[in-house]
Amino acid sequence: MAKLVWDNAGERLFETGVDQGVLFVPDTTGAYNKGVAWNGLTTVTESPSGAEANPQYADNIKYLNLISAELFGGTIEAFTYPDEFMACDGSASPSVGVSVGQQTRKPFGFSYRTKVGNDTVGQDFGYKIHLIYNAMAAPSERANATINDSPAAVNFSWAITTTPVAVTGFGPTSHLVIDSTKVDAAQLAIFEAALYGSASLEAKMPMPDEVIAMFAQA
Repeated sequence: MAKLVWDNAGERLFETGVDQGVLFVPDTTGAYNKGVAWNGLTTVTESPSGAEANPQYADNIKYLNLISAELFGGTIEAFTYPDEFMACDGSASPSVGVSVGQQTRKPFGFSYRTKVGNDTVGQDFGYKIHLIYNAMAAPSERANATINDSPAAVNFSWAITTTPVAVTGFGPTSHLVIDSTKVDAAQLAIFEAALYGSASLEAKMPMPDEVIAMFAQA
């Protein structure tokens, strides 16, 4: 047996940043077969809810705790958004340059990356790729202010909710995370070629079972 040691060199990990956002609007079959780059991401806030204890009493004692279902939600903030996101934000375009609001909102998939750093390499030690399935964007407030001596770009913000998708052998989920510091590098390259596209392939967000299968071959 060994004594616990804290803060060894290379083990002081931290996460920072957000980049490489990708929007996936599902096709008529529900597959996320075409991704588009989401430029200008400033913040992605993860806000899980649920998983609350509901105590049950019997025999004059606290008998057990029943836990409510956990749901994944959050907020996406950005300086801009892809044209394809308009349908997810409740807008339709009857002709180029014209948009009509208060339309039916479409679900979407979303991917983004956060960096993993440590004390020896800094913030380039690795990264995590986040996959969000079945998201819906809620209407959001937008403030357009006059240009003054301290100009600032409008920071768009959307609150999102999700509906979990099936995962074989596990409970349904809306959120998958791939950690580049732990998975096989060759399998990660194959996954990223699918997710971000290549010279011969459209960007595609695999469903959870496909992602698990990609990394289960190591």
